[in-house]
Amino acid sequence: MGSGQSSDKVYCNRYLNGQGPPSLEQQAKEGLNGIPSLGPGCQPQGQMTWVILHRDLPGFPDDNTVQISYIFPDGIQTEKHPHPGHPYAGLRLCAYLPDNREGRRVLKLLEKAFNQQLLFTVATNKDGEETATSSVPLKTHADGGNRADGYPDSDYLKTVRRLLRDKGIE
Repeated sequence: MGSGQSSDKVYCNRYLNGQGPPSLEQQAKEGLNGIPSLGPGCQPQGQMTWVILHRDLPGFPDDNTVQISYIFPDGIQTEKHPHPGHPYAGLRLCAYLPDNREGRRVLKLLEKAFNQQLLFTVATNKDGEETATSSVPLKTHADGGNRADGYPDSDYLKTVRRLLRDKGIE
């Protein structure tokens, strides 16, 4: 989930209230815990790299896997962030895409969004801590289904393309 919190805890509360988890689109529009991101260009300094893993993802049995690593060190918020001058917690996470035509297309869009500083932001998490977090849902588990931010999820690539298009990334 990008904020160091357990997806089980987040979804458990929603199920207890008689609701299921929000859609990927809803998560992106609402921001972290209902707090919208500040908008374009507010991504902290970080690094994005990717490698090909010789294993498939559930739902993509004939394809290898693209593993994307994002690293954001702890830092001090700038004027682009919610509380300039205050510290924020960094982030280390891996995300996964199928290594096929559509997955590579999404990878290029994610790289473009990252390079334009549109993919991550600094936001307050549910514990009141400022942290680097993704402004677009990422598949941070190779399996477990969409409830666990994993695969299989047949709509994920299409949804991410649409969310990135809404940010001007095409």
